[in-house]
Amino acid sequence: MARSYRERTIPFKAGDGMDLNVINVRGEIEPTRGPVLLVHGAGVRANIFRAPVDENIVDSLVAEGYDVWLENWRASIEHPRNEWDLDLAAEHDHPRAVQTVCEEAGSQTCKAIIHCQGSTSFMMSAVAGLVPQVTTILSNAVSLHPVVPPLSAVKLNVAVPLVKQITPYVSPHWGIEASGLFQKSIVGLVELFHPEPTNTVDKMVSFTYGAGNPALWRLENLNSETLDWLQYEFKDCPFTFFTQMARCVKARHLVRTRPSDRLPLDYVAEPPKTDARFVFFAGELNRCFLPESQRRTFEYFDRLRPRVHGLHVFPSYSHLDVFMGKNAAKDVFPTMIRELESDLH
Repeated sequence: MARSYRERTIPFKAGDGMDLNVINVRGEIEPTRGPVLLVHGAGVRANIFRAPVDENIVDSLVAEGYDVWLENWRASIEHPRNEWDLDLAAEHDHPRAVQTVCEEAGSQTCKAIIHCQGSTSFMMSAVAGLVPQVTTILSNAVSLHPVVPPLSAVKLNVAVPLVKQITPYVSPHWGIEASGLFQKSIVGLVELFHPEPTNTVDKMVSFTYGAGNPALWRLENLNSETLDWLQYEFKDCPFTFFTQMARCVKARHLVRTRPSDRLPLDYVAEPPKTDARFVFFAGELNRCFLPESQRRTFEYFDRLRPRVHGLHVFPSYSHLDVFMGKNAAKDVFPTMIRELESDLH
C-alpha cells in the first residue's frame, strides 16, 4: 500500500570521523510520540525495515504517532564497503546516531528497535553506558549471548580463517554479479546445497549468515515481491566481523576484540551501565541465531532487575521475517508497539 511520507536524510560523523546518516520518516501529521531509532543488521541498510508488504514496521510506527528514525551505520551497504567490526560500531556509530536523533527531534530521550548485528553492537553501546538517552530497547534475534546452529559454528571456526585469506569480504550479491573463479565456485556450491525454491541471492544469504534452507526467514512468511526485493538488499560483509563473532560464540557472550577505553572487554562481567528497559524478541525457527540467544540474555537481565524486562518468542517466525513477514503487522508489530509504549523503566 502506497503511503505518503515526509523523509529527510541527516548526515553525521561517527566518533572516528566516518560519514554516516540517519533517515527521518514522518507521516502527513506531526508525530504525537517521541523518536524511535531502528538499527539494521550486517551487510544490509536501513531500507531493510521497509519491505514491500501491506504494512511494514515503519508504517506501523508512523501510524502510531512515533517519530521514526532509521540508522545507516558503518555496516550499511549505503556506505563504501569497509572492514567494520562490532567494537567500532558500538564505540563510534550508535552513540553519535542517538545524539543526532535527539538533537534533531528536540528530545532528551529516545527509544530503539535493534536487529541482529545492529542489536549486538547497539547492546555493546548500551551496556557500556554510551547511549544514556535511550530509555527502551527492543532487540530482535541476538543481543549479548550469540548461540548459533552447529553448522554455523563450524563455518565460523573452520571456513572463516581459510576464506579470509582469499577475500576480505563475502557477498550474497555474488548470486547476481559473481566475478572470478572463486566467487563463481562459491555460488555453484551454494546452488548445489541449497535446493529451496527461491533466487540465488536469497540462497547466498542463507549460506553467509546461517545454517538453514533458508536460514533468515520462512518462505511461507514472505510474499513474492519481498523475495524479489531482497536480492538487492544484501551485499558485502567483511571477515573482520565474522572473526569477532567467532570469538563471541566461543566465549558464549559478546567480547571486545580491539583496544578501547570506552568499551568493556567482557560485556557480562559487570552490571550494565544503563537504566534502559530491554525487551527481547526471537523467532523460534531462526537458523541464523537460535532463540536460545535471546532467552539467555533475557535471563541475564531478569536476574539483575526482576520483572522489569521482557521476552517474546514467536513460534512460526525465523530471523528477518519478524519485520518483513506478510502477516507480521498482525502477528508481531502489535507486541512491539505495546512494549514501546510501556512506561516501566
